[in-house]
Amino acid sequence: MAEPRAGRPANAKTETGPVELAPDDGRRATELPENLTVSIELPPQQVQEPPEDEAAVAIEEVAITPETGGDVLSTTTIVLDPTLHVTTGEVVVPEDAPAEAGAPSTSDDVYNRRGRMRGEVAAGPEPAAMLTAERLLESRGKTKTAPEGGWPAFVYAATFHAVNLGDSAKVRARKALDARISRRLDGGTRFVPVLTRKGGVGKTTVTTLLGMALADVREDRVIAIDANPDRGTLSERVSKQTRSTVRDVVTHAAAIRDFSEFSAHVSRDETRLDVLASDTDPLLSEAFNEDDYNVVADVTARYYSIALTDCGTGIVHSVMRAVLQRADSIVIVSGGSVDEARLASETLTWLEANDYGDLVRNAIVAINTATQGTNLVKLDELEAHFHSRVRDVVRIPYDPELAAGSVVRYSALQPFTRESARELAALVIDGLPERRPQ
Repeated sequence: MAEPRAGRPANAKTETGPVELAPDDGRRATELPENLTVSIELPPQQVQEPPEDEAAVAIEEVAITPETGGDVLSTTTIVLDPTLHVTTGEVVVPEDAPAEAGAPSTSDDVYNRRGRMRGEVAAGPEPAAMLTAERLLESRGKTKTAPEGGWPAFVYAATFHAVNLGDSAKVRARKALDARISRRLDGGTRFVPVLTRKGGVGKTTVTTLLGMALADVREDRVIAIDANPDRGTLSERVSKQTRSTVRDVVTHAAAIRDFSEFSAHVSRDETRLDVLASDTDPLLSEAFNEDDYNVVADVTARYYSIALTDCGTGIVHSVMRAVLQRADSIVIVSGGSVDEARLASETLTWLEANDYGDLVRNAIVAINTATQGTNLVKLDELEAHFHSRVRDVVRIPYDPELAAGSVVRYSALQPFTRESARELAALVIDGLPERRPQ
């Protein structure tokens, strides 16, 4: 073998082997040595170093054999730089790897709809649950909801439903308030008494407005109970459909087995608010006591999600103890005059002194601006006082529909009055627990 030439690069490759030459013009080819050495010079090999940020993550393909035997499966091991504080992960078997022929399919494989929408055939028999409408029916796109509001509705109609600007700001605010009022309440009936220490400030009116605003939006049942032992007038704010009172419910409580039997004792208005009247006989009105209220409350708790209680002026009456023990939130009613505001504030003080401080901090004060003397009082200062003691304050405006003191038609109220009632309802629902402790 010939020696390599001097000065040849160290990485030069050498190929050795016999070489045959074809004869030329019929003459015999010249014989060559059995071994021929050819030198090929190659450029030096260049090694490219990866950048530091790419070197932090290295992907290495490894072949492993499952413990159960079978073919070698491909796995990818991802090694991360420990300075990145990311957990190292290994994928032993790819999720989309086809199952072996004849191997039993798991329940996840049977009910996996990945790929089924493209007509792929499952490895095993499919259950009937796989025949869904989503899989079998052609998609026709999302149903477009027509926007509400003057200009958005006009544009939507003028463009033949091609341009949908969405609801107007006023409509969005209304729907947001509806969502607050209609919040789902689980775990039993929520009791909300409406009270104050002074009569004639509009407790019955506020109870009626609050109940109508709740019943008009919510899908569950709302009832207003007249628990005034001094002959309340709550039932006169709705069209009477029965002569029954709380006394009849107490008397027939054991015989009431379903809602249809209980509904015979209440009157219902256009908003689906049910009203249970108080005793009308002056000789029996004082007999409605703590035990009687508990009986009525237990019966109503079977069928209603929210129970409002129109309380009397006797805050130290035995009925008030039962009312406050069941209360989840309270509404304090104040008039617009100085003495009415003071008595409302004293009601809060009495509650705090009798271990009802949690109810006070969660309370809502409704200021009835339809009472006399309201025009002479700085309502902003009055609100500032109550804001320092309770969760929120709402003004109830004057409305001719309420001033008559007769049946209240919710649809006939002034828009601002309905909006105030709805705001009061939303604030009350905001303060109720979503689920009562068992």
